[in-house]
Amino acid sequence: MAASTPRQSRRARILPVLSAVFLLGAGLRLVSGVGAALAQDPEPTQAALRSSPVSDAQLSLEIRERERSVSQREADLQEREALLAAAQQRVQAQIDALQSAEAELSATMAQADRAAEEDIARLVSVFEAMEPEQAAAVFSEMDPQFAAGFLGRLSPTTAAAILAGLDPRQAYGFSAILAGRNALVPHE
Repeated sequence: MAASTPRQSRRARILPVLSAVFLLGAGLRLVSGVGAALAQDPEPTQAALRSSPVSDAQLSLEIRERERSVSQREADLQEREALLAAAQQRVQAQIDALQSAEAELSATMAQADRAAEEDIARLVSVFEAMEPEQAAAVFSEMDPQFAAGFLGRLSPTTAAAILAGLDPRQAYGFSAILAGRNALVPHE
């Protein structure tokens, strides 16, 4: 689409305005009594036209005033469009910034998750390398949910040896937590 020059775009806007002004003038004439006079006498005389309440000068003045009013409205609309475009650009910039921050946060969270997973894997390796009695002593001091999570990651042989070294009530509690972890997961 070729960009029009300011003069061409102004002409394109003035034509509808002039049309509206002429229609308005016709409407004013009809309202002010000229229409009624024309309806009564199909061929008005010069005297009837001269005695009409709206003179050509007055009509011309009203048209110029209407043009000024329309031009002012047009300028106001252009200003509003510019303000809306600027606001839209600011909103888009904020959306872009939020999306960038979200992507950065997701990357950071993924990195933190990987680091946490690596730390847990290292601890699992440490517990598997420990003597079962020593590991049982550490597990007996842990929060039951936390301990059950570790036991679930250990090899069954290591987990069994650690459970055997725990107080029977504690071993039962850890086992119950392990058994119930997936109880609420829907089954086929």
